[in-house]
Amino acid sequence: MSSLADRLGRAMRPHSPESGATSGSRESPESYCRAIREGDRRAIARAITLIESTRPEQAALGQSILEQLVPYTGQGVRVGITGPPGVGKSTLIEALGLQLVEQGHRVAVLAVDPSSPVTGGSILGDKTRMERLASSPAAYIRPSPSGGSLGGVAHRTREVMLLCEAAGYDVVLIETVGIGQSEVTVASMVDFFLVLLLPGGGDQLQGIKRGVMELADCLAVNKADGAMRAVAERTRGEYAGALQLIRPTTASWLPRALLVSALEATGVGELWAAIGEHRSALEASGELDTRRRAQNREWMWSLVDQGLRHAMNADAAVARRVAEFEEDVQSQKRTPAAAAQALLAIFRQGESGEGEP
Repeated sequence: MSSLADRLGRAMRPHSPESGATSGSRESPESYCRAIREGDRRAIARAITLIESTRPEQAALGQSILEQLVPYTGQGVRVGITGPPGVGKSTLIEALGLQLVEQGHRVAVLAVDPSSPVTGGSILGDKTRMERLASSPAAYIRPSPSGGSLGGVAHRTREVMLLCEAAGYDVVLIETVGIGQSEVTVASMVDFFLVLLLPGGGDQLQGIKRGVMELADCLAVNKADGAMRAVAERTRGEYAGALQLIRPTTASWLPRALLVSALEATGVGELWAAIGEHRSALEASGELDTRRRAQNREWMWSLVDQGLRHAMNADAAVARRVAEFEEDVQSQKRTPAAAAQALLAIFRQGESGEGEP
């Protein structure tokens, strides 16, 4: 009978039905780190592929690379951008990215694509929507499949963000699917959380959960151009009023509502200025460091929770009883709490049924 530690260790390692040597296994973490620190885009792309891999050998190499790069991370400005489909997230990101590149910044865009329902892979539309930014040597765009993860955030987005910072990208923009599942996931990994909205949205946030306003550091009404300019201005005023009724996430910053036109690139400078003011305010109060420390702690525990779930799923004793307990819960023969306690007891003991509550 294997120990709990052994089973947890096996479960925490990424699983894949594929086998064989990895393409990057012959290269050392040190060589990857040197190339990444020098800004080698091919090395960056390969390291991200390793981090996102489900092959144990590749994932292990990716984590070894990341461990060595951690001392070079943390200096970037991390911005999460969400909003309903069609609001113009990619267009705004390109407009903002181009302005930042002109100012001498290096910009990484982690665009989380919806996973293909057929292949499970990324649809990879963001590079085609950001052609001008993608062609800049000072910008790096990486589409990743969301894989159905909560909030549309790819499984390894946090790790990729750190890797980009180590490569010298001082601004990291994370574009989410914007399907409203859990924007908490996005807000928990960035410094500044932007919600992009359409003109004339009323109080429904165009399909995004209304509670997302409580997470936002800034609301920006996009498409404030042409005939929609007046509508956008009225919408901005409505949201600005609504923000007054919401308790801020920090005493150092009062969320604001802005107007932007990604198409005409107007208001983009004001948006970047707001991001800078927000960062300065949090740095002055010490909250930026406090927030990031808390995010890292929460990240660790989320991985522990994920590892425990995987370990239970991989446990043969638990697997033999899962269907039974699920049926009992669905038919109300057991309460969910009782079933959960029984499965946990089976998992802890490493054998089916013995000592079951």
